[in-house]
Amino acid sequence: MISGVCPVLEVPFTAAGEVDGDGFVRVAEHVMGAGVGGVMFPGFASEFPKLDDAERSRLTTLLLRAGHAHGVPVVVSVPDHAAVVAIRRAREAVDAGAAAINILPPHLFAPSPAQVRHHVEAVLDAVAGTPVVLQYAPAQTGTALDAATIRGLAEGHDAGLQVKVEAVPPGPVMSALAAGPRPVGCLVGYAGVQLPDALRRGAVGVQPGCSFVEVYVEIWRLWHAGHAVDAEALHRRLLPYIAYWMQHVELIVQAEKTISYRRGLIADDHCRVPGRPLDGPESADVDRFLEEFSDLLVPPRA
Repeated sequence: MISGVCPVLEVPFTAAGEVDGDGFVRVAEHVMGAGVGGVMFPGFASEFPKLDDAERSRLTTLLLRAGHAHGVPVVVSVPDHAAVVAIRRAREAVDAGAAAINILPPHLFAPSPAQVRHHVEAVLDAVAGTPVVLQYAPAQTGTALDAATIRGLAEGHDAGLQVKVEAVPPGPVMSALAAGPRPVGCLVGYAGVQLPDALRRGAVGVQPGCSFVEVYVEIWRLWHAGHAVDAEALHRRLLPYIAYWMQHVELIVQAEKTISYRRGLIADDHCRVPGRPLDGPESADVDRFLEEFSDLLVPPRA
């Protein structure tokens, strides 16, 4: 099962918008060396709707190879809308060595709750024996699932079902999933905006972006070392930045890529269009962020 800090990896592009595979591996290896509990790809932070099938398959292969070399669990996401495609993708990922599968339930064109449940159950059945993370992201996708339905899905998956909770706020959903004779373990997403509350409610992990993962690792370390006051103080320093960036998915994707670029982790901060470029004050905020957290951000390897 996934625990600790498990970031979603970004995909570096060249200035012309082509995938930078070598840059992706460098990002993955840097993140894997930061003390994470796992990594996930592809997610919203990976700009997955802007990747074609060949690019997505290539990057997944590169990531699984890096994860195996570094001993870090890789969670492969299957955000595909059609159940038949999601099943195929999930089986391919498990056969290639994925430690767990992430399911983003179908959400285009408002599928019925029964159809959503059928989709999730079909993927769970296809990867029986492999842990699964179910992504609960109503802010981004809407949702046809509730806590009782998710608990029922978990009871039928012996390998373990966890939930990445990105509700706003996440706390009540996490508490509802923890209720009953078989609690469902939760990771908190949404950039960890509500991470302290999630930790108090028993979150087993956090799944942010990857450009400043060291900050999340330190918050996690402090909390679990018994220094909750220090962990919350560090989170309060982070909160104004992530609360602003999380006003739009494309905004935080661009902000994180710009951070990675200015840190020297990637060669270009290009995001495929449509996107959300930073304006002047937002770009200056990235510089302030890098200065404020310079004590925690490890320089990239030469």
